Amino acid sequence: MKLSHLKQIVEYLKQFKKIAAIHRVNDTIIKIAFDRDDEIYFNMTRSNSSIFKCKEYPRSKVYNAPFDVILAKRFNRSNILGVELLNDDKIIRFKTSIASAYKEELTYLQLEFTGKYTNIIVLDENNIVLEALRHIDLFSSFREVRVGQKLLDIPQAPFIAKEYPIEDVESFLYGVYNKEQEQKLASLKKQKISSLEKKLKKLEKLYKKLDSEELLQAQASEFEHLGNLVLANAQNIKPYVKKLELNDYDGSVKEVVLEKQYPNAFLISESFFTKSKKAKQRARHLHIEEESLRSKIEHTKLFINTVAEAKDTAKIELLFPKQIQNKKIKKDESIETFWIEGYKVQLGKNEKGNIKLLESAKAKDIWLHLKERPSTHVIITTDKQSLPERIIKSAARLCVDFSTASKDKFLVDYTPRREVNIQKGANVLYNKYKTVEIDTRE
Repeated sequence: MKLSHLKQIVEYLKQFKKIAAIHRVNDTIIKIAFDRDDEIYFNMTRSNSSIFKCKEYPRSKVYNAPFDVILAKRFNRSNILGVELLNDDKIIRFKTSIASAYKEELTYLQLEFTGKYTNIIVLDENNIVLEALRHIDLFSSFREVRVGQKLLDIPQAPFIAKEYPIEDVESFLYGVYNKEQEQKLASLKKQKISSLEKKLKKLEKLYKKLDSEELLQAQASEFEHLGNLVLANAQNIKPYVKKLELNDYDGSVKEVVLEKQYPNAFLISESFFTKSKKAKQRARHLHIEEESLRSKIEHTKLFINTVAEAKDTAKIELLFPKQIQNKKIKKDESIETFWIEGYKVQLGKNEKGNIKLLESAKAKDIWLHLKERPSTHVIITTDKQSLPERIIKSAARLCVDFSTASKDKFLVDYTPRREVNIQKGANVLYNKYKTVEIDTRE
């Protein structure tokens, strides 16, 4: 960030008297609600920091690291005693206090927009580090950032920064967000859609390569016929032959090249009967394989459409949560999992996935489905009596996105899982429910 911009933003921040709430919304962005509901976001990404405002930035998860605990303890419902640009450098410093039963507790919140050393540091009244977003040792910098150590000042810059006047700070902060989002969103969309399109091509290729039921039945009959012919010609077959000449029932001679050599005719016939049995099984279960691939193709197409229609990067982050490596937990390919502000949200990719979700969900979990029309089943895992409306709406939007690519108004019913009665497969009946409206045209 430009020093000139930070100076003007600090003047804007001086209007606020309280920090109502503060927390991380993702790994490097903190949200500060000033006074009652004036929310400002501080993006502390190394070498790409910024300050912005927006209508809403979904919380990717609830953070409980020591840094987050200190942040909440020291600054939630705190009074702002002063805001300054420390030493006229790229460091915004809030002086705050919380009046406890015993004494007034002074704390400094220091936001450092200093390139690769960008950081958020919490300090006590003696400039001792209480916690930091990033801990920095003496091997990385002369200025150590470590809990319990006194923080040194940054040397003053040996130049005078150029001035870049801002006409309206609030409009500027909204503009920062919009510009960043447009660039980041376009890049993320291109990357994610490319990956999904590769997956789609593989699925479509597998679908095209599926044998027809008629061909599999014909193969099964042919292998069974060869098995019977081998038994009928057993006396003429020598051990470990590579090629068979079999007298067929119509008097013709059938030549067969064996893939493997066997010690006797009975094992050769058994190999043909086994192939016949497998071909019959594949023919019987072909519709299951076809349906599985069709549902995966349809789900992937809806996924691509959902990414293409995403209006902000927060939606992309929601759609592609960070993978948690756990070899003990096997991923179910019929279920898609998302995280919305720490809540686990799952949806079925096909009927199999919908059935699994219905069977595994607990009584208090929230179930969602499009009203009076086919759709994916969605489950929000929770043990709470009531969920924030924004969580319900976000999950309902996922329900719509992964059920149809149409742009319209949709009604999504939701109710605790205990109110849903399974009839057959993924078909259900439910009585007590609430409904939320989702408009995909917005």
